[in-house]
Amino acid sequence: MMIIGLTGNTGSGKSIVAKCLQQHNMLIIDSDEIAHEIIKKNNPAYSEIIMIFGESILDNNHEIDRKKLGNIVFSDKGKLDKLTKCTHKHIIVSIKNIIDHNKSNKNLKGIVIDAPLLIEAGLDKVVDVVWVVYSDIQTRIDRIIQRDNITEEQAQKRINSQMKWEELSKHADVIIVNDTTFENVESQVNRILSNKIL
Repeated sequence: MMIIGLTGNTGSGKSIVAKCLQQHNMLIIDSDEIAHEIIKKNNPAYSEIIMIFGESILDNNHEIDRKKLGNIVFSDKGKLDKLTKCTHKHIIVSIKNIIDHNKSNKNLKGIVIDAPLLIEAGLDKVVDVVWVVYSDIQTRIDRIIQRDNITEEQAQKRINSQMKWEELSKHADVIIVNDTTFENVESQVNRILSNKIL
């Protein structure tokens, strides 16, 4: 079974590409969803994160407030590195477990790991092919502002915290351009899969 690593800088529109791949009967493993889950109370990364950042990042229900945490780490690369070091190991274990559980499923055509930090986490080592999604900088900023309800300055900080496109693109076996319509993205995905340009 083919395993695709799907990545791209924040705001590039990976979820649109994932949706297209899902239509081809592929299982989508969303690393962001896993990341949100593992930091919940009683889950693996919760206590570690509080030990690093303190209880000021908690909300009234003693859950980690991701917006508070984001404001801290996206303003300080050292703190962001600490967070990713803490969370990546738990995310990788979860993803590998999901792959092991599903890789013999004859009803699936493939498995897609949707991960913004696919390369940084070393997850490119467990996939057969890396798809990287590209979108121009202003489109990405606009999407992040709308998606996360944050300011342009905060959006720019998130962009600056990630690997630059020039470096990320070096890891790509396939590049999908996502700065126009869903139909355009769908057409690219269909062409790649039908031609088996992997």
